[in-house]
Amino acid sequence: MEKILLIEDNEDILDNLSEILELADYEVLTAVNGIEGVTMALEHHPDLIICDIMMPALDGFGVLHMLHKNQTLRPIPFIFLTAKAERTDIRKGMEMGADDYITKPFEGTELLKAIESRLKRCAEIKQTMTGGLNGLHALLAVTTGKDLLSSLKEDRNTNHYKKKQQVYTAGNRPECLYYILQGKVKTYHRNDEGKELITGLYNEGDFLGYTALLESSSYKESAEAMEETSLAAIPHEDFQQLVNNNPEVLHKFVQLLAKNITEKEQQLIGLAYNSLRKKVAAALLTLDKKYNSSGNKNFSIDISRENLAAIAGVAKESLIRTLGDFRDEELIGLKEGQIILKGREKLDMH
Repeated sequence: MEKILLIEDNEDILDNLSEILELADYEVLTAVNGIEGVTMALEHHPDLIICDIMMPALDGFGVLHMLHKNQTLRPIPFIFLTAKAERTDIRKGMEMGADDYITKPFEGTELLKAIESRLKRCAEIKQTMTGGLNGLHALLAVTTGKDLLSSLKEDRNTNHYKKKQQVYTAGNRPECLYYILQGKVKTYHRNDEGKELITGLYNEGDFLGYTALLESSSYKESAEAMEETSLAAIPHEDFQQLVNNNPEVLHKFVQLLAKNITEKEQQLIGLAYNSLRKKVAAALLTLDKKYNSSGNKNFSIDISRENLAAIAGVAKESLIRTLGDFRDEELIGLKEGQIILKGREKLDMH
């Protein structure tokens, strides 16, 4: 049974609403002012909150502000209930994160439909809270009401890049979030001597450039297409509106950011402490994991030796020599420049 918190200073309205909701088989909690409502929300963690705006001591806007300061309460659906119907008030409530706005007087069925809709949407969001980008795509479909891929293809600008063409450069300010429709992209650092270290590999279905957007900073690394690539460009303003209005979407991008930080930490530890053979083996397994999601045992890696050396963090000559050793040991095969992994388990032990 879903639990609904009613915050309303008019006791007659509070009693009527409680009766309607109880008849609809909801568990009802009541509060006669905003301060009491915030206290009850913290104590009971309801599934949905209905709140009047015009209340003494702490009005509805204040209640919503207090709730959104608590990460555990922020995702709870919130419906404003008020006699005020000014457009500015409605806009203010929505910008603060309210999910709906019902104006008095109203029919009981109108309120029940709004509650059912918000609870259903919340349940769908919870079901999509899985790790990885698939969960994010599903989440965006729920929160925006559109399929992500369709909306990107239909509504966004699509930019096409040739192999080795720059997508963005370190030091520049971000103007958009990129979504890879087709192709592969690398991010990298280059030192004063021109030596390159690849810090990230991105494939079809990946987002790109969100770290700088979330930090409101410049790009810390450069990005370049590794092959013919098509990117959908989501303007900075649209991205900010999306994450500001959908806490769950922001949570997803923070998860991706945390995952990237963990991977880069592991990469730095490997560069500092791993042997030459282990660095090369780790680079091969990273490519296999990134681009061989189906687990094809005959998967071949088509990548330039310069890029592979930049991923491993070793000199090109050392890489070529190590690949030759791996071939002689039948850990890999080499055919027309492509690398075929034969001994994944043994490579993982290096």
